[in-house]
Formats: sequence, C-alpha cells, structure tokens
Amino acid sequence: MESWKPFFNEVATKDYAKSLHTFLDYEYSTQTIYPPRRLMYNAFELTEANNVKVVIIGQDPYHQPGQAMGLSFSVPSGVKLPPSLVNVYKEIGNDLGLKMRNDGDLTYLAKQGVLLINAYLTVRQGQPLSHHREEYDLFMIDLMHYLDKLDQPIVFMLWGNFAQKFEKYIANPKHFILKSVHPSPLGANHGGWFGLHQFSSCNDYLIKSGLTPIDWQN
Repeated sequence: MESWKPFFNEVATKDYAKSLHTFLDYEYSTQTIYPPRRLMYNAFELTEANNVKVVIIGQDPYHQPGQAMGLSFSVPSGVKLPPSLVNVYKEIGNDLGLKMRNDGDLTYLAKQGVLLINAYLTVRQGQPLSHHREEYDLFMIDLMHYLDKLDQPIVFMLWGNFAQKFEKYIANPKHFILKSVHPSPLGANHGGWFGLHQFSSCNDYLIKSGLTPIDWQN
C-alpha cells in the first residue's frame, strides 16, 4: 500500500475522512459489517498505485456472510460464484477462448494491476447500499482524480450506469475507457454485455502501450 500514501495522506486532511471514520467505528462496533474491517482497503493493499493497469468499479460489497473480501466482484475460493461474476467469466471465456475455473477469488487479477474497487467500501449484512453515504461519494471522486493524474496507461472498464457516472473524471489521454451494461443477469441477459470483446480490447490497448497484458485466466 506504500505507493497509495500520498493519496491517503491527502484524504486524511478532508473533513469527510473524519466523519467517515467515526461512522465506521460505530457501525463495526454495533452491526455486522462486510467486509471485515481488516479487508476494507484490500484493493489498495493488493494493487499498488504505480502498478494500476485496469480499473473495475463496483457499487458496494456483497452483503451475505463469507462473500465480501474488499475486491469488487470477487468472493473467496469455495464460495458460490455470484451471478454477475458468472457472466464476467462467461465473457472472458468467450472473448479469449479460456475455460474459467469455478473459483471467484480475483486476487490473481489484483496482483497483476487490476484495481477492483467498490465505490462504497462497506455494507451492513443483508442491507445492500446501507452505506451509501456522501463521505464515500467524496472519497470516490478524490480517488478518480488521483487515478487520472497517474501517468501510466490505464484501462477503465465501466460496467453499468453506476460505474459510468465516473467517466467524467477521466481526461488523461493515456487512459482508455471501455463501457458496457452491468454483467448482472438483469443487464447482461438483455444485451450489451456478451460479445463486446472487452477483455481482448483491454489487452490490445495495454500491449499497444508497451505493457504486459492481463492474464485473465484464473
């Protein structure tokens, strides 16, 4: 997490940071909150700022026991694949000719430079979007500004209307945007997810930019 220190040092000076910290102290002490607090910043722990190649934005963590692990779309090995991740794997397989294993742990992507970030880093058990707060909105805007200042080529994979709200913060000419509907069955099964070749397009851009492509095989 060393290379994120300038970002988090800047965040620490903001009024919303203190407010969010106070809120989370209360929530974690009185409610069942996911992910475990030690995994809140797992995306930043596993993907250093200077190694970010791809950004995938989720909304909030999975809200059932044993699912959330601080990485968007990811669940620990042995946990049933969520429907959205099933569709992500289907499209990776279709696009790249891979046979994906029935393992939802995306740590292997995070370690390659895929920042798997949820806009709201926490959630109450059984209550989706229960931590939809202005503090997290402000945090995410600051994060997007910080990411856009990074000088390396980055592919932003914006899945669904929620993620696409952040497109307006991406202006760096070295940064490339790929958009689609959300991979949830509600969106993907009605068109706009399958057959877009996002994963090969992402790798093509990274290769063209002189970087090692992502190995999407789990």
